[in-house]
Amino acid sequence: MALIAFNSPVTHGSYPRRDISGGPVRTDAGRRRQGRLLTGAGLILLPWLGYLAGTLPPAEAVAWVALDALEAVALLVTGTRLLRGDSRHRAPAAAAAVLLLADACLDLATAAPGTELATAVAMAVGAELPLAGLCTVLAARPTRKS
Repeated sequence: MALIAFNSPVTHGSYPRRDISGGPVRTDAGRRRQGRLLTGAGLILLPWLGYLAGTLPPAEAVAWVALDALEAVALLVTGTRLLRGDSRHRAPAAAAAVLLLADACLDLATAAPGTELATAVAMAVGAELPLAGLCTVLAARPTRKS
């Protein structure tokens, strides 16, 4: 349901592949792969939200679940727009990059020394910062027309 609110409706059973100017947009294998990666990352965050809500103290859970929910929405919108060849993927990609960078910084700043800090570093280096970098590139690079 949330994706419907952020993406344009389906026209005659298929998604339109149009640039803002009205011209067709090229969707190559790389963009589809990036779209699948970002959509998958957004979907992986959904069960993570439940885990956070169930394991953290209520005051902390609200903040972390809200941040990760915003990340999931931004990743899902960016990914689905890339898969459709929609040139409007740039704004949610920029939002996702900022949210992922903020999440990595907050994880590192609030982690207790030891295992918790090692986990925060692994998450930042292995997932959050690479995804933020990809989203930054997607937000900055204009879409190629066919």
